[in-house]
Amino acid sequence: MNAHTDRLTDYVSAMFAYDFLEGGPDYDAIERIHRGEVGEWTTGLASSGLFTRAEIDRARAAWRRNPRALFDALLVEADEVTVRRCHVSWAALDRVAPLAHAESLARLG
Repeated sequence: MNAHTDRLTDYVSAMFAYDFLEGGPDYDAIERIHRGEVGEWTTGLASSGLFTRAEIDRARAAWRRNPRALFDALLVEADEVTVRRCHVSWAALDRVAPLAHAESLARLG
């Protein structure tokens, strides 16, 4: 990991993890992250004033390429049971993602 990635991970963990896990895991957010929809998280970075536009753009690109990195950052402070529940949800999304992709291609084509 590089210093930029560590700084982003630390910030995401500190600022967003509580909201992500408040009242239990946010399964809708897990689905959005899994699909690479990271806008709400990059908007949060931008509104913090702590990151340059270039850093935010790099984070957006990195999280779209590897949404699991954002997901894992949000779970850094979670208890073991919550982490397991979230990982089970992520694994279920991994299993159905190819089916959803195939359905969307069929609708287009």
